This record gives sequence, C-alpha cells and structure tokens, in this order.
Amino acid sequence: MGSTLLEALNVRVEGSGQKVLVLAHGFGTDQSVWQRILSSFTPYYRVILYDLVCAGSVNPDYFDFRRYTTLDAYVDDLLNILDVLGVDRCAYVGHSVSAMIGILASIRRPELFTKLVLVGASPRFLNDRDYHGGFERGEVEEVLSKMEANYEAWVNGYAPLSVGADVPDAVREFSRTLFNMRPDISLFVSRTIFNSDLRGVLGLVKVPSCIIQTARDVSVPASVATYLKDHLGGRNTVEELHTDGHLPHLSAPTLFAAKLRRALSR
Repeated sequence: MGSTLLEALNVRVEGSGQKVLVLAHGFGTDQSVWQRILSSFTPYYRVILYDLVCAGSVNPDYFDFRRYTTLDAYVDDLLNILDVLGVDRCAYVGHSVSAMIGILASIRRPELFTKLVLVGASPRFLNDRDYHGGFERGEVEEVLSKMEANYEAWVNGYAPLSVGADVPDAVREFSRTLFNMRPDISLFVSRTIFNSDLRGVLGLVKVPSCIIQTARDVSVPASVATYLKDHLGGRNTVEELHTDGHLPHLSAPTLFAAKLRRALSR
C-alpha cells in the first residue's frame, strides 16, 4: 500500500480501559456500523476499529485484486494492524466475513486472542450434502448476476432484506455504506466470500468463542450457528438474539450491546 497500513485502513483506537477489544465489520459496511454501541465499551476497553480494504471508506486504489482472492490476505491485514499497535492480547468481535477472518487469525496466532465473538458467522454459505448453508449454487449466481447488471437496484433490494427488522434508519445506513463500495470491488469480494469454505479448519480453533445468532437471518440460517458450535475447537457457546436480521448492531444496538457485554464477561 502506498500509505501506511494504519492510515490506509482508517485505524482508530478509542477508549481508556486496560483490556483491548477489536471490532471488525462485515461485508457492505465500514467501522461506522459500530458507532451505536461504541460508548458502551470505551469506558472499559481500548477499542480498535478499522475498515476492511474493500470498504467504501478506503481508497479503492488499495484494493489489489490479485492479493485479496482469499480471506488470508484480510487475516494478514488484521494481524499486521495488531502488531503495529503493539497488541499482545485482545478480545475480538467479528461480524459476518470478519468472523471468519478472526477464526483464521486465531488459528495462526492463538496466543493473541482471549475470546472470539462471532456475529452472523458462516464457514460456508453454499449448501452441501450434509450441510445447510442457506444458498444453492444457482441462487448465488443469480445474486452475483444482479449485482453486475444493476448494482443500485441490487442494493435497494438487498439492504432491507439483510437488515430484516423494520428499522428504516438501519436500512438507510446499510444502503449508504453499500453504495460507497465500488461495484466491481463489491462483486469481487462477494464472489470470494461465497466461494469460501472454512469448515475443515474449525476444529483448529482453540480460543473460546461465543456465536451470536439472530432469530432470523436471511444470510445465515440458525443451523449454521449450531454447526459452528459443534465443530469449533475449544469452549464455545451460542447466544440467540431476539431480533431479526443480519446486522443486529445496526438494527438493535441496545439489545446487541447488552448481549455482547455478557459474551465478553464469560
């Protein structure tokens, strides 16, 4: 990257606590998605926020299509940020694709993480013979075709479905960050995520995990949370959040913050 990694990915450290907490956003958002819950944690943690390189808030020139073909490059970015900041122990909260990035990072550097909180996490979105990920291959190709044909129309249809709950402000906010993404980058990253299959490495995770799953998520069926619980190595729990949608930190921040405080304290 032409600039330093911290500048390029808009790394911020907020709060004054002794412990370190990393908040890592998912596809289609940026670090602003955590703003509604941030004040609940800054008195107790040093909170690290950053943007994935694909986020619309990052200069698109930093997105290397040759490098970011798998999630491993995103793992490199996360670990490099923590190393530059001198972090030796942290709790990690990852939403959606960042949950998987956190899983891979914890396998590589288990001593670095005290706890993983996995929000709307899925090791594989495609259905398989003995696995229900939520999508058939044809459905995925249809989604990608719609993104490519008319990105604006796709966002306008996808954002309310993904938010799930009847929270117009959350739909507007998610639409804003989706529109901020360059459509070709959004399509490329979506393809990378849909083609990912991390089921084979889940047993290598030794860090304690908490899986937070909403009652109904259009992207991640409840069976995936059960699958994660059954296949992750180390101690883990599932916490159901009594709201709908893939972005509870955006649509139900008070409820989500309370659940996250509980998950981090256990």
